Amino acid sequence: MRRMTPALALGLCALLATSVPAHATTGTTGPTPHNHGYSYSYSYSTKASYEPRQNPGTYQPAPNGFVPVFTENVSRHGSRAATDSKDGDLILRLWDQARTEGQLTPLGKEFGPKVRALLAAMDKVGYGNLSGRGERELQGTAVRMAQRLPQLLTTIAEEHEPIDVVSSGQGRAVDSGSVFTDALARTDPALKPLIGPARTDRDLLYFHKAAGGAAYRDWLAHDQRLAHTLQHLTDQPATHAAARRVLARLFEPAFVQRVTDGEFASVGSAVDAAEAVYNLYGIAPAMREESPHGRGWHLDRYIAPRDAAWFGYLNDAEEFYEKGPGFADSDITYKMAGVLLDDFFRQAEAKRDGTSKLGAELRFTHAEEIIPLAALMGLPGSTEAATPERPYTYAGNPWRGAAVAPMATNIQWDVFRKGGTYLVRMLYNEKETSFKASCRPVAQGSRFYDLEELERCFGRKAG
Repeated sequence: MRRMTPALALGLCALLATSVPAHATTGTTGPTPHNHGYSYSYSYSTKASYEPRQNPGTYQPAPNGFVPVFTENVSRHGSRAATDSKDGDLILRLWDQARTEGQLTPLGKEFGPKVRALLAAMDKVGYGNLSGRGERELQGTAVRMAQRLPQLLTTIAEEHEPIDVVSSGQGRAVDSGSVFTDALARTDPALKPLIGPARTDRDLLYFHKAAGGAAYRDWLAHDQRLAHTLQHLTDQPATHAAARRVLARLFEPAFVQRVTDGEFASVGSAVDAAEAVYNLYGIAPAMREESPHGRGWHLDRYIAPRDAAWFGYLNDAEEFYEKGPGFADSDITYKMAGVLLDDFFRQAEAKRDGTSKLGAELRFTHAEEIIPLAALMGLPGSTEAATPERPYTYAGNPWRGAAVAPMATNIQWDVFRKGGTYLVRMLYNEKETSFKASCRPVAQGSRFYDLEELERCFGRKAG
């Protein structure tokens, strides 16, 4: 792979200098062209907690005579504890040193005990495991699915149609499936005996670590263009300035300067320390129910909105290039998601062809699978790749981790039948969502698509 030229590097830095728009740097939330009117902060990136994106009373009714006969989804696991304690450990080493030397700010004195309490809560939940909030997210999506499709669930129960449950096999994905199906069974106890034992399929739902992801892993480890791009994203004046501001809220100026000068090499750079603060800020909402009295950890006190937004942007950029639309001349980041898209089609086609008796197919996975699938399918916010002339910036690209793949993200296809015709409706985070532009709905403005038309526009049959 060719290396980044000096001219490209300079162009990248110039564009990145204006990458965060005003609404992001101020940390405001609310309706934007890309969040469909539901408020959440982009600064949390893919750690954002889940909320459905459409009012249940506004879904389009199925065309006359069509009844639901099958549903299938893929869901990211719910909110969770951090995967390990390294961010907390890193910043606490620095905090302990500053406390010993009397170099903590008044706000900084509060920070260490708060981080220790958060780490203790995550240790109790289990690092990487679903939090209480994560369980509520999965329960909510299950209940709302049942409320959207009562006729289908009645048919499943009356016809004794099995419900298949499959996950990546990773603990939080397995647990997400259990929480989801338990909630579904509580909505209608007749469904409980129809929910099959959960099975594992790593090739389908952990493909970035399975055989199908071998080329991707090699690219991730060795591609020089990727490495240079991410280096230039991070190593720019705005990042170093944000890092100093983050540390200045916790430590006295002389101590911040020593960190910046590299005195505490065992801890890392000032950027490393600031990123640790940001990462704790990012995971705190997922652990809200485990906070004292369930009122939250309030780690936003320790990082200004503009700095949280900047580090959120850097995280988004990394996710965009490593998992999302990425570089315009390559599909390495998302081609491997074809196995999952193929499975969506296979399940719907089997229902149409009479070769499957399933009433529902429920899949539970991770951001590493959802993000490339969104790019492969051309879902909103995932259609624009980067070029050397237009690298990924907030100003120039709609991709946002908090919109594309928050915790408990889900993509659902509902299949409806009338006679020999089968229609599909897609929900993306519970919002009715059009398929890519080359697919024609049954009528202008409709969210329903003939299955044969989807086969045509996704290249599964001749047009």
